[in-house]
Amino acid sequence: MNGRAVLAVLVTALISACGPLIPPPRYPVEPPPVSPSPTPTPTPTPVPPTVRAGPSVSALGIAEADAAGALRSFIESCPQLLSRTDASRLTAAGDWQPACAAARSWPAGQAASFFATWFETAQVADGAAFATGYFEPEIAGARQRLPGYDVPVYRVPPDLVRGWPAETPPEQRTGRPPLGRYDAAGRFVQYYERAEIEDGALAGKGLEIAWALDPIEMFFLQIQGSGRLRTPDGTVMRIGYAGQNGREYVGVGSVMRERGLLGDAPGQYPGSMQGIVQYLRDHPEEGRALMRQNKSWVFFRELVGDGPLGALGVPVRADSSVAADPAYTPLGAPVWLSVDRPEANGLWIAQDTGGAIKGANRFDTFWGAGARAQTIAGGMSARGRAYILVPKGTLARRATP
Repeated sequence: MNGRAVLAVLVTALISACGPLIPPPRYPVEPPPVSPSPTPTPTPTPVPPTVRAGPSVSALGIAEADAAGALRSFIESCPQLLSRTDASRLTAAGDWQPACAAARSWPAGQAASFFATWFETAQVADGAAFATGYFEPEIAGARQRLPGYDVPVYRVPPDLVRGWPAETPPEQRTGRPPLGRYDAAGRFVQYYERAEIEDGALAGKGLEIAWALDPIEMFFLQIQGSGRLRTPDGTVMRIGYAGQNGREYVGVGSVMRERGLLGDAPGQYPGSMQGIVQYLRDHPEEGRALMRQNKSWVFFRELVGDGPLGALGVPVRADSSVAADPAYTPLGAPVWLSVDRPEANGLWIAQDTGGAIKGANRFDTFWGAGARAQTIAGGMSARGRAYILVPKGTLARRATP
């Protein structure tokens, strides 16, 4: 696969009715260090959304092939479902035990009946869903530095730590401290930003786990947070998100739009991933400066296994795994989507999260790797309805004081 072609249509080209934007980051974006202020601003307590019963699972009309893929992913999720705390507070770990026990020995060819037997549907808030798509990009890379392969892929540096800047008042030192480093004078400061890292701030420290061929491709793979490196001998090295430098994420597409570089007027570039990448290639110096507006830098680790790992800690599967906001959707739960893009309709398992996947009924469908995946994910912007499948009895238990 041509990595340059993959990155040209990376993830969602159209993510809102306002027009195409550069994909937001899928990794957790760290907030900048706390700035001193005379009066701390209290953090409002989030109000749990309303949850009501939806249609019966049998009324959804789940296709057997769709259910079979979802069942495989559900079984992989069960160990986490049974041991983790559900941040959405929709379920408790014990609620999932009967369904997980039954799933392991459920008869082949009857996956749809499994979900109808063990689950009921829950509508969260108004049930209005918005779904985008993502895939596993592949770019040219190598495990060792080779001629032309000059873009370092770094592991997490040991000096990237959490702490409080000296100027942060004690009353503001609550929650997790920001990311940063200690300088030679022992002061806690912000970590190196993208420009400093590109200029060699981490060079010579033995942090490289691989080298990429193209800096633009690597830039967008960082935004995606995981992907494949196709080496010159044809083998594939999977890399996944391991950490971030704590610096501000800036969408280069938004900056280009503000500067009038994207649009339909003569001399402007199309407001799509293709247009953004083409501008960066046509104007290398200006493009490099634009990419440096995004101070965020992502560190990676090698992934070993048959698929990229999602936030749940299990492999995400094409056409079966979806990213969701764990504050509203239990990770590991089945999700039914009925939207205006038929490819995304059907049963999914919530196994991942994303930096921009926030809110009730906000989902990001996973399509795997390859040409089909990049095409579907690149144009996925779907609206419709969503139901969360929870173990039978869950809604009655929630209604009991």
